[in-house]
Amino acid sequence: MLPEGLVLHHGHLDAAAQAGLLSALREVARAAPPRRMETRGGRRMSVAMTSAGRLGWVSDAKGYRYEPRQPSDALWPPIPEAALAIWRAVSGWKEPPDCLLLNHYGEGARMGLHQDRDENAFDAPVVSVSLGDPARFRFGGLERSERTRSFELLSGDVLVMGGPSRLIWHGVDRIRFGVSPLLDKGGRLNLTMRVVREG
Repeated sequence: MLPEGLVLHHGHLDAAAQAGLLSALREVARAAPPRRMETRGGRRMSVAMTSAGRLGWVSDAKGYRYEPRQPSDALWPPIPEAALAIWRAVSGWKEPPDCLLLNHYGEGARMGLHQDRDENAFDAPVVSVSLGDPARFRFGGLERSERTRSFELLSGDVLVMGGPSRLIWHGVDRIRFGVSPLLDKGGRLNLTMRVVREG
């Protein structure tokens, strides 16, 4: 049983909806090419990232933050309607998201335990959509030291982190690479939509 506020919509997107969303995300990636950013400590992330929306998430020696422009100084592309439809269907939130953060997990990529706390809108949920290869999602509590559990996210699953679970520690342990036929070269796309209220 999942904690209050962590809601899994298993199989929310059928095959046709996944293909349509993937096509829209390819347009995002063309306008804002994904890149492997550096952490504050100078370590390069294993996940390639880009954004869409009013603000985009960036990471470098200055820290983690949202910026209104890409490193190239171009504006971020708009959030695709296919993604906004998911937000409206599952978020229960009246405001549209300010940012869609798109992560590409290749073979061997993972995401360590972290909290999504670079926003100024902890009352709003984070909506996460999985496309492609299955991922082992790990989550704990509000303290880093709390016991963690995990379950698998499949292509088409939508996960909402809100309410008491908005700031839980979470991450991705591993990708079962090459399982899904959705991405030609394998891997997983994960998009998260967030309300930021600043920038």
